[in-house]
Formats: sequence, structure tokens, C-alpha cells
Amino acid sequence: MGMTATEKILASHAGRDRVEPGEIIEARIDLALANDITAPLALEEFEKAGANSVFDPERVALVLDHFTPNKDIISAENCKIIREFAKKYGIEHFYEGGACGIEHALLPEQGLVVPGDVVVGADSHTCTYGALGAFSTGVGSTDLTYAMVMGSLWFKVPESMKFVCKGKWQPWATGKDLILHIIGMIGVEGARYQAMEFEGEAIEDLSMDSRLSAANMAIEAGAKNGIFRVDRKTLEYLSGRAKREYKVYESDPDARYSKVFEIDASAIGLQVALPFLPSNVKNVEEVRGVSIDQAVIGSCTNGRLEDLEIAAKILQGKKVAKHVRCIIIPATPDIYHTALKRGYFDTYLDAGCIISPPTCGPCLGGHMGVLARGERAVSTTNRNFLGRMGHPESEVCLAGAAVAAASAIKGEIAHPREVV
Repeated sequence: MGMTATEKILASHAGRDRVEPGEIIEARIDLALANDITAPLALEEFEKAGANSVFDPERVALVLDHFTPNKDIISAENCKIIREFAKKYGIEHFYEGGACGIEHALLPEQGLVVPGDVVVGADSHTCTYGALGAFSTGVGSTDLTYAMVMGSLWFKVPESMKFVCKGKWQPWATGKDLILHIIGMIGVEGARYQAMEFEGEAIEDLSMDSRLSAANMAIEAGAKNGIFRVDRKTLEYLSGRAKREYKVYESDPDARYSKVFEIDASAIGLQVALPFLPSNVKNVEEVRGVSIDQAVIGSCTNGRLEDLEIAAKILQGKKVAKHVRCIIIPATPDIYHTALKRGYFDTYLDAGCIISPPTCGPCLGGHMGVLARGERAVSTTNRNFLGRMGHPESEVCLAGAAVAAASAIKGEIAHPREVV
């Protein structure tokens, strides 16, 4: 019996020829990361453990992306703790200020994650890096402490489920629509502690930005990780970017899967997840006309260049509806700079949008777009739980950049063809 790509990666990092789903293994870590919310607890435990070094200063990344520039005294103190730790232990990949972007967009862009890696992060959306053919998953802050000190971590080998995607995508559809469709299909626990593996001709047609977006939300189906096959587009993305040599792992033809789903991309319209679960998914046509107060285009899910380009095409020559706030958040400084050079910022500003520096801010109700009581946002972020973006009596509807931009213009949830 063959093995899946996820099983092969874990086996190689455990020094084994083979692993089986359900086995408990200790695997070597290629990269351990944390942000300005999750790192302080990990660093506190680091000191309690009496550690005097990290396992490798080049294999730890600290990204101050959630509440920076510091929004209050607490966030400033947290960032100070992390900054001092990075200086003390020589952490090479420390990012803040003008060098900082949203971690799950920044690290692939910087070439710090490559195929075949095992990556852990004290943030649930660490599963993003599966788009590059890596095994990546979120862990708790104390688990991260162990990984930072020992360079390894214990895992239970997950079962795998496969999604074979065929056909051609509808206009404006992206990886966000694919993953929302899947979560709506299987539910928020449908892939609980499993690897979600994506393949097929429709996947090959997706850009790397779209694949990163889809992998990012594997956790919203309860998955341990999401993983994409490494193909020509992956290798082109890595060319001139990858900081390390890497090994590509592919699933064997006779690998075992708990379930295999076949998906027709041509049947997937633009998707919207209504409150208060990412699985409460409807086709945009079913929810057109629902009023909004805010649109957010950004986050580790959809703040990449593809998303900003889509938004610019839809907003070109248009105006954001009166009484609607449209917040654009490029995910990294490089994305910000490229969007600026391409003239997207002129389009956004002419339309009446607000342009933010890279930050996770509004996604978790932190800053740069917190909702008041009774307000509703359509957002390209990844979670719409009760109170996620602010007041417990506010609402978040999840969508891709095309729906978010069109909705900002209409002042209500809208399909882009209504405004283009």
C-alpha cells in the first residue's frame, strides 16, 4: 500500500521509511513561527523551561502582524517582549514595521517555506503553506515553545481525504470560492484531524495566490493540514525565491484516503458564507441585496496581488456606496508596493476606499475596521464566528475579493456583473 504526500513528509521527518494514520511520531521541524498575539505566551514558557537558545535561529520566525503598528499599550508591551527576545537569541527572521506583512502571505513570499517542509505555527492558519507542498499546521503556544527549543514536535499522523477538481472555473471564481464550497459541502468538522489533498485539472488552473487562499481555510473544515501537488506553477513561484533546497513528495497512486470527492469547478458559482459559520455557504445569487456597512479586502486569506487586482478591476471608475466603509489591506510590503506601482491605489482612492498598511487587524476584531452593534461586513477574511470582527451583535459574511468589491459599490451583497 502506498502513502500520501502528507504521510511521506512526516515519515521523512521522523526518520522512518513509512508511517500509518493514527501513529504517534516525533518529527523534525523545518520552521517554527509565531505572531505578536501568540508569541508572548510561548516566550514566557521558554524562560520557565530554562532554555538558553533556540534550536536554530534561522528556523524560527516571529512576525508582528496582528496589532501593529501598536494599537494600544498592551500590544506595544507584547511587541517589546518579542523584539527583545529576537535580539537576545539572534532570531534572523524577525519582522515588524516596514518589513512586516501578514505572516501567512509574508513567509511564502520570502521563500522561507518550501515543498516537503514540516512547519508549525502558533496560529491556526499555518495550514496555508500546504499550497507549496509542505506539511504545515497550527499548534498551541506551549507546543511552539517545545518546537523552538528542541527542533521537533509530536504528531499523530492524520488520515487523508482527496478532492479531485475538474472542469473550468466560472468568471471571477478563485480558490476562495472553492474552499467555501467545500466547507459548505462537508461542514466545519468534515475533515476533522485529516489532511485535505487537492488535485485535478481545475487545481492546475488556479494561481498560486488562489491555492494559498484555499489551503489557508483547511482548518475551517477541521483539517490538520491542506496540501497541493507541486506542479509547474509551484516551481515557477519558488524559482529565485526559495531560501533552501527542497524535496518534492507526491502521493502514490495506491495511497489510502478516507474519502475521495470529485468536484466540477464549472458548477461552483461565487460563494458567500453567512453568519455564524464558514459552512453556512450560499451562492451569491441567493443572498443578493443583503445590506452591508463595511467591506474588507485583505487578510492572510485574500490580501494577495490577485485579490487586489480583482478589486481594482471592479472598483475602476466606480464609487463606494455612501455609508459603506471599504478597507483595502495589502498583505505584505511587496504586495503593497506592486499594487501602488500598478495604479491600483489611485483606483481605490478615487472610489473612496481606505488603504491600510499590512495587518491582520479587522479579521479578529482587533483594529482597522472593528464593527459596532448591528453592523454587517462582507469580508475576504476566513472566519465569521459570533463577534469575530467586533460587537457580538455584528455580522460577518465571508466572500472573495470580487463579491466584496461589488458589494462595496452597491452597499449590499452583489455579484460583480451588477457593477462591471
